[in-house]
Amino acid sequence: MTQFDFIASIKRTITAERDAVSELLSRLDTQALSIACELLLNCKGRIVVTGMGKSGHIGNKIAATMASTGSPSFFVHPAEAAHGDMGMITQNDVVIALSNSGESSEIITLLPLIKRLNIPLISLTGSDHSSLAQAADSHLNVGVSKEACPLDLAPSSSTTVALVMGDALAIALLEARGFTAEEFAFSHPGGSLGRRLLLKVKTIMHCGSQIPQVTESTLVKDALMEMTQKGLGMTTIVDENRHLKGIFTDGDLRRALDKDLDFHTTQVSDVMTSTCANIHPEKLAAEALQVMEEKKINALVVVDQDQLVGVLNMHDLLRAGVI
Repeated sequence: MTQFDFIASIKRTITAERDAVSELLSRLDTQALSIACELLLNCKGRIVVTGMGKSGHIGNKIAATMASTGSPSFFVHPAEAAHGDMGMITQNDVVIALSNSGESSEIITLLPLIKRLNIPLISLTGSDHSSLAQAADSHLNVGVSKEACPLDLAPSSSTTVALVMGDALAIALLEARGFTAEEFAFSHPGGSLGRRLLLKVKTIMHCGSQIPQVTESTLVKDALMEMTQKGLGMTTIVDENRHLKGIFTDGDLRRALDKDLDFHTTQVSDVMTSTCANIHPEKLAAEALQVMEEKKINALVVVDQDQLVGVLNMHDLLRAGVI
C-alpha cells in the first residue's frame, strides 16, 4: 500500500477552513449583523437555537456559549419542536436557525409558527435566496465556496464558518452587556475556572488556633516551637490586640543562623521581617497566588483592618485547585 501523506491532507483542510473564515470576514453584512445583535441584546426571554444534522451540533455549541457568557440560551431540535417542543418557545424569545442550504424541511415547517407568534428570527445559511433567509428578520450569510472535504460533501468549512459567526455574536453580546469574569465563573462553578474566579481567601485560610502566632518578646527558640507545631514554615508576630507586627519564616531563621545568635536569649522581634506581604480575606484566592508568585514567597498573612485573621500557604492553594 502506498503510504498516504496525512500531514499534507491535514494542512490542506486547515488552510481551506482558514480561507473560508477569511471570506466570511470580507463579506460581512454590517446592517444585518447590527439588527441581529440588537434583537439578541434586547431579548426579554431566551435565545433559542435550532438546526438539523451537523448544523444542529454547531447550534448546540452556540447556545452553550451564549448561555455561559450572559445571554440565556438553549438548543431545540427542530424535529422535536414540530412534535411538541415548540411549546418551549415563547413570544419573548429570539430564534437563531442554522441551515447551510436554508431549506431544511424540519426548520421550514416551523416558520409559520414562528411568524404567527411574532418571534424574531435570525438565520445563518449559505444562501441569501433560501426560504429560511427570506423569512428571517436578519439573515447572516455563512456560505462557503467549497467544503474542506475533497468531495465537497461533508460539512467542514461550512460548519466552521457557522461556528465562528456564532462565537462572534456571543462575544459581541458579552462585551455589550459588560459581562465580567466573576459572572462567567458563576456559570462554571464546578471547574478549575470557577475555583480560580470564585474561591475567596477566607474559605481556604488557616484561622483561629491554626494560626502560628507569637508576640514580639517571644524568644526565637519558642517561636521555632510554634512554627513546628503549626507546620506552616512560618509564624506571625502580633501585639496584644492581634495587630500584625511582622513575620518570622524559614528564610529569617537561616539569616539568623548566619549571625550566630543565641536563640535562647534572642527575642523574635530582633530577627523578624517587619514589613510582610498580606492580603484581605475577601480577596480571591487567585489574587493571593499572584501575590505569592510575584514576591516569590510560599506563605501569606491574611489581615482585616491591620488585625491578623488568618494565614495561607502555597499548599493550601494547591489543595483548593487554584494552582
